[in-house]
Amino acid sequence: MARILMIVAHPDDIDFGSGGSVAKWIAEGDTVDYCIVTDGDAGGFDEAVGRGEMATLRRKEQRAAADVYGVGEIDWLGYPDGRLYVTHELRRDLSRVIRKRRPDRAVVPSPTRNLRSTYGSHPDHIAAGEASMCAIYPDARNPFAHPELLADEGLEAWTVPETWIANPGEGADRYLDITDTIDLKIEALRAHESQTGHMTDLAERMQMWGYSQAKSAGWCDDGTPADQRRYAEGFLVLDTK
Repeated sequence: MARILMIVAHPDDIDFGSGGSVAKWIAEGDTVDYCIVTDGDAGGFDEAVGRGEMATLRRKEQRAAADVYGVGEIDWLGYPDGRLYVTHELRRDLSRVIRKRRPDRAVVPSPTRNLRSTYGSHPDHIAAGEASMCAIYPDARNPFAHPELLADEGLEAWTVPETWIANPGEGADRYLDITDTIDLKIEALRAHESQTGHMTDLAERMQMWGYSQAKSAGWCDDGTPADQRRYAEGFLVLDTK
C-alpha cells in the first residue's frame, strides 16, 4: 500500500490527466491525497458567475469528483489562477504539504513545455510542475530549507522516493491500464460541471485519449475493434530517493 500525493495547478487537472490511475490505485488499496495549487477562479464559461463564487464552486466540484474515487485529503494552496509562477513561497508551501503527507510517490505536472500540446503546456501547469520538482528536491528533504516548517510547525524533512510526471507526451515510460476505471474517470469529470457541462462528447473524448495512450503503449493499434480497445494513462517515472 502506497501513499500517493497528486500535485496539480487547477481543479479538474487530475481528473482529466490521471483520474483513471487514481481510481486504479485506490481500488488496489493505496491512499491518494491531492494538493491543488490554485482555486481555478479563472475557469468556467458563465460571465455572470463572479470569480470568488467560481473559486468556491470549483472547490465543491473537486471534492465531489474526488469522492467518486475515494480520495482522502485535499490541500488547497489558494494561489491565483492564471498567475502562477515558481517562487520561494510556492516551493515552501509545496514542501509543507509533502512533509505533512509524507508520500511514497508524488505525481506532478511536467515542468517542461510540450510544443505539440497547447493544453498540456498551460503556463500554470509548467509552473506547478517546476515548483513541485524543486520542493521534492532539494527543499522538502533538506531540514535547513524553509526552516520555519520545522521550527514553527514541527514538520520534519521528508524524501519522496518516487516521482511520476503525468502526461509527459512522448516521454512516457510507464503506462497504466485504466480500461476498468475509465467510467469512474468520466463520472468524476462530470462532477466538474462548470468546466465540462457543455461537453456533450466528454465520454468519447476521454475514450479516444485513453485509446491513443494504449496505442502508444503498444496494447492496441488503429485496427483494434471498438469493443476490444483498451485505455491507458502514461507517466514518466523518476527515482527521487
